[in-house]
Amino acid sequence: MKVEDFDFDLPKNLIAQTPLLKRDSSRLLVLDKKTGLVEHKQFTDVFDYLNKGDTLVLNDTKVIPARLIGEKEDTGAVIEILMLKDEGEDIWECLCKPAKRIKIGTIVKFGNKLKAECTYIGEEGIRKFKLIYEGILYEILDELGEMPLPPYIHEKLTDKDRYQTVYAKNIGSSAAPTAGLHFTEELLQKIKDKGVNIACVTLHVGLGTFRPVSVDDVKDHKMHSEFYIMSEEVANLLNETKKKGNKIISVGTTSTRVLETVMNLYGKFKECSGFTDIFIYPGYKFKAVDKLITNFHLPKSTLVMLVSALAGRENILNAYNEAIKEKYRFFSFGDAMFIK
Repeated sequence: MKVEDFDFDLPKNLIAQTPLLKRDSSRLLVLDKKTGLVEHKQFTDVFDYLNKGDTLVLNDTKVIPARLIGEKEDTGAVIEILMLKDEGEDIWECLCKPAKRIKIGTIVKFGNKLKAECTYIGEEGIRKFKLIYEGILYEILDELGEMPLPPYIHEKLTDKDRYQTVYAKNIGSSAAPTAGLHFTEELLQKIKDKGVNIACVTLHVGLGTFRPVSVDDVKDHKMHSEFYIMSEEVANLLNETKKKGNKIISVGTTSTRVLETVMNLYGKFKECSGFTDIFIYPGYKFKAVDKLITNFHLPKSTLVMLVSALAGRENILNAYNEAIKEKYRFFSFGDAMFIK
């Protein structure tokens, strides 16, 4: 299976640069994974596709202002750092540019409150830094950092909260779980009032989101690992949902990866945490997720491969072509898709 099999032509003007004024006013393309039939709706219509007893699974990770612009202490050269993964004891895995300027022992200064000393050199711009600061790191990042918007977004984000879901709680992501950006508290309450269960898992989104697929054969791609958590309460609810024959609807590919990881490891849902590098592409048999709410993804990305595994490559590419024809907005701040 070739990466080229997941390519499509996307006009640049369809890449959403800013979020809509109202979160749930985006459009919703509904795709029937069995028949390939497509319907055009508004995001609030997602309510109609959820039934009493179903469980909607959200990723409650919270994005940190992880993009830092600093300067080398010795030369004053400008360095950009994107914090990706907390490795404990103030060591962070980061993406750097220009990475070639960062050697082991290099110190990068961010104002007067934060320094970072390089302790490890990896491939493709990856470095590890020991952070040096006084006080509470996340308060310092709130002051110094910027939201780590994807490289295809060129507009300045005026409201930081629009790159967070309304239910974001557990700090640690380098990117938002963007399918969740469409939900408002009012819509979630309406869904709950219908008798639909709402459950949260956590997956801290890291390098996997930023790294393009650079191999020709899909099977040669290696996913970067990301930290996840599932609580006992959520595990019990999901097991009960399955047992009763109700559906599990995952919000986003990140929630999907948590659910499928846990089911692959244990054959059921259970309280657990750890790192997952699960890579889902066509041929994969889903064990946990029945339906999926997601955004429109980049050509040749692992995310297009994941949705193709659920709905079929041909169905997905047909639906994407339909979305392009109907001028849907793509990527992080774009419109949504419901795979039923």
